[in-house]
Amino acid sequence: MAKETKFYIGTSGWSYPEGEGTWKGYFYPPGNKNELGYYSQFFNTVEVNSSFYRPPNPGFVANWVKRTPPGFIFTVKLWQKFTHPEMYMTTTGTDAEISYEDIDMFRRSLEPLVKAEKMGALLAQFPPGFKNDEAGKEVLDAVERHFGQYRLAVELRHKSWSDDPSTEKFLREHNIAWVNNDEPKFSQSIAADLPSTADFSYFRFHGRNAINWWNGNNETRYKYLYSPIETLELTAKVQAASEHTPLTFAYFNNHWKAYAPRNANDMVKALQMPFAEIPTPDVMPLKLSLN
Repeated sequence: MAKETKFYIGTSGWSYPEGEGTWKGYFYPPGNKNELGYYSQFFNTVEVNSSFYRPPNPGFVANWVKRTPPGFIFTVKLWQKFTHPEMYMTTTGTDAEISYEDIDMFRRSLEPLVKAEKMGALLAQFPPGFKNDEAGKEVLDAVERHFGQYRLAVELRHKSWSDDPSTEKFLREHNIAWVNNDEPKFSQSIAADLPSTADFSYFRFHGRNAINWWNGNNETRYKYLYSPIETLELTAKVQAASEHTPLTFAYFNNHWKAYAPRNANDMVKALQMPFAEIPTPDVMPLKLSLN
């Protein structure tokens, strides 16, 4: 392992207050009023998912800074208007026509994190159908031009990107991390193992619930608890990447009933990082269930 490697291990999002997959009672104790503050007792980073739906208010972001300890950092998911135009149109009823005002608004939302030195990376996650064609390359190039001043990580999920050697070349030239993700694999899925292309590494673990991946909803799709053996397998990949980069981010997105913090805590321990043991939930035992 690289001697100077810094690991940031956490979850994708910290607030899941409602629905069948809620974290209340599974991670957050009853009556807890400060979820982010509680979360930051166990992890040194979080991936902000709410920014995917709309640029967060800078005032809210400044409050996140105040509620987390020194050394805690955030990575932020890029607004869907830049990466998922069809989803944006469906959600808002308006076309995803990008303006400089949109770009400036999103940049302003990040300023409190940048000023407080709590900005980790910016994640551009693209949909599975985002292909390596002329239109796709133009979008990827535009994201780099407008947001390349941050540590930029891209999650490309269609096999056309890993089939093309020029993808790695482009990412290396612009110091963009190619996100290694763990999720159910299908015929059009990107390669399982991707090269290091930047001076930092980025991992996302979505679970392996192939049964509900396409048929489930935004909760049941992530109903998967990694086993101890699987967690060690993922940890080995994170450690291997650290041989090439001094900074490594890894986030669990299997958020059903707080599976993600359980697995993240297991990885923290496997990496022999300082950790606080998450209390065992009283509501019901955590177990793998795909039904």
